[in-house]
Amino acid sequence: MSKFGKVAVLFGGSSSEREVSLMSGKGVLAALTSRGIDAHAFDPAERDLAELKKEGFARCFIALHGRHGEDGTVQGALELLGIPYTGSGVMASSVAIDKIMTKRIWRFEGLPTPDWRMVRSGSETAQALKELGSPMIVKPAREGSTIGLAKVTEMSQCDAAYALAAKHDDLVLCEQFISGDEVTCPVLGTGTEARALPVIRIVAPDGNYDYHNKYFGEETKYLVPCGLPKGEEEVIQALVLKAYRSLGCRGWARADVMIDAKTRKPYLLEINTSPGMTSHSLVPMSARAAGISYEQLCEDVLSTATLDGART
Repeated sequence: MSKFGKVAVLFGGSSSEREVSLMSGKGVLAALTSRGIDAHAFDPAERDLAELKKEGFARCFIALHGRHGEDGTVQGALELLGIPYTGSGVMASSVAIDKIMTKRIWRFEGLPTPDWRMVRSGSETAQALKELGSPMIVKPAREGSTIGLAKVTEMSQCDAAYALAAKHDDLVLCEQFISGDEVTCPVLGTGTEARALPVIRIVAPDGNYDYHNKYFGEETKYLVPCGLPKGEEEVIQALVLKAYRSLGCRGWARADVMIDAKTRKPYLLEINTSPGMTSHSLVPMSARAAGISYEQLCEDVLSTATLDGART
């Protein structure tokens, strides 16, 4: 019998990122099974979470993305069921998925993040463009995978950009655009034991790292080693660790960062507490550069499964 007992891999779900979650979960399930772990698929969109307890699952690997999977709701349900799970706890998950709350905490902690405005209309979006300058990013505050995101360069685009973001969330974020290198950095572990993995530099076609180029296109280049100027990778890794700890994250996550082309100053964009595990995903890519196979990564993450305030 596996040392982990019976494991549920939660994937699918009801969020706008269901398609990506299905790909992540299938990969994780195959990896865990290949390691001799008694792992089973479980889609919360099709089954009641209470069945986890009835069927004797000892822990859960959360491969859900977005709403009702990465936002503290599933985490809270598992807390009530008493079933340890991977990734951040209830509060860190709910804060991290909200880009506005995340940026407020980072700003309070003195960590660099692009300036922003929360808006409630197209006219407020236009005012934000005046204040933040062009270009500006408009996006839902609580979505991932660039869903509902638009890049605005002139006033005439503000109404449409707001409407697109508001279709996905009533909280809409306008963010100062940072022109330069786009990088991402995963973190594994908790507290003082957390460590940053190699930084990946992302070079997308025409600088457009959208949903298609993230998950389905073959044109995007992922550079690891990242090839940044000497010393910059270490600076970004240290910054991402601070960002991770400031939100109380645990287990694993991945932070996205932009580096200003002129000043070389890094700016934190967001942090993902249930990162993708598809064939195009970045955490497995970075782990591989650190000598960790996909299968080993999945088992390592599973080994961190816990409940708030407890170690298992």
